[in-house]
Amino acid sequence: MFRALRHRNYRLWAAADLVSSTGTWMQVLGLNWLVLESTGSPTAVGLAILFQAVPMLVLGPWSGALADRLPLRPLVLATQTLHLLLAATLALIAMAGASTTAIYAIAVLTGLVAAFDGPPMGRLAAQVVGRADLGNALALGSVVNSAGRILGMSLGGALAALGGATVLFGVNAVSFLAVIIAVLALRPDTLHPMDVSPPERSGMLAGFRYLRGERRLLVLFALGFVLSSVGRNYQVTMAAMSNGPLHTGAAGFGLLSTVFAVGTVGGGLLAAHWRELGLRVLLGAALVTSALQVVSGFAPGLLLFALVILPIAAGAVVIDTAMGTRVQLGSADDMRGRVLAVQSSVSAAAGALGGPLVGWLSETMGPASALEVSGVVALLATVAATAVFVRIRGARRPAWSGPITPRNTDEPAPALT
Repeated sequence: MFRALRHRNYRLWAAADLVSSTGTWMQVLGLNWLVLESTGSPTAVGLAILFQAVPMLVLGPWSGALADRLPLRPLVLATQTLHLLLAATLALIAMAGASTTAIYAIAVLTGLVAAFDGPPMGRLAAQVVGRADLGNALALGSVVNSAGRILGMSLGGALAALGGATVLFGVNAVSFLAVIIAVLALRPDTLHPMDVSPPERSGMLAGFRYLRGERRLLVLFALGFVLSSVGRNYQVTMAAMSNGPLHTGAAGFGLLSTVFAVGTVGGGLLAAHWRELGLRVLLGAALVTSALQVVSGFAPGLLLFALVILPIAAGAVVIDTAMGTRVQLGSADDMRGRVLAVQSSVSAAAGALGGPLVGWLSETMGPASALEVSGVVALLATVAATAVFVRIRGARRPAWSGPITPRNTDEPAPALT
């Protein structure tokens, strides 16, 4: 279950990821609640998500092309330093008095840095484990992120009571030092090198031409868009349910966030237990979680709602891990940065649409009805994706239901995230 931990570089990477994830989720908790408390509007929380997502939509393909061509360590060190400075600035803004306009401006800048951060981080992460341990590393990464979410939400709630959102943003700023130190400490002689793009295969347009011929990747991106936008936008719905029909306020929101994080740990361990995460696992988990989302809208109280949230969170991690494995192992090495960038852009687009949309549905229909309608849409999308996979005949090939064979011998270990 813990095969990836045999690699020293991965142990460094995972430790830094735990620290950084803890800080990130502290900031998520502080930012979402600060915006909701300042405006009283779930839609405003969705807008904060939107403003972070827009830069990735615009700049993602270019950042992927850069990651496929340029040295990775300087890129990663630069983006992590910028993240540190932005989190520190947000702490100063919160200390001076919450300004929605200033918060939105920081959200845009954070999204801008993140647009150039994801592909190089993904390619660098690819070098810390071999191809055989990729799926296990992805699953353990989910566990690490989930543990960071639990620590971030629980510690964040306690620290926020003492010093407010300012403390949460300050801790997040310091947490980026862990990634910077880990990147500097990686041993080059034990990394798994990856090929860069030759001139004839470099650039954004070459990446788009490559993806145009990869129908299975396109279907996965489409399904991921629906599942991430309306299927699992719980940053908005948990806040809306806590502030609405559950009548539990900030305490209920913190509890639900912790329960969700515990569920993601269970999902990560489950994914790590499977040696291969095939397409059937992905589609099955999507069907179950979508159906449970519909059920969650009928939950009459906090306890029952939390009990339904728990398996949804576990299923979400299984979906993300299986999808990440299928996407990365199914793409060429010298295109990996651009594939990761497109996947990040799809995720950003899902946040850009889903956050405000689910927030608007929660305000107009009520949070419970919004969950039910969104769950039905996610369920229908999963059924449609299953039918498409069957029709293109690739769903039952080994490359998508079991171990994946590289298309040529020039494709070494793929990226992690």
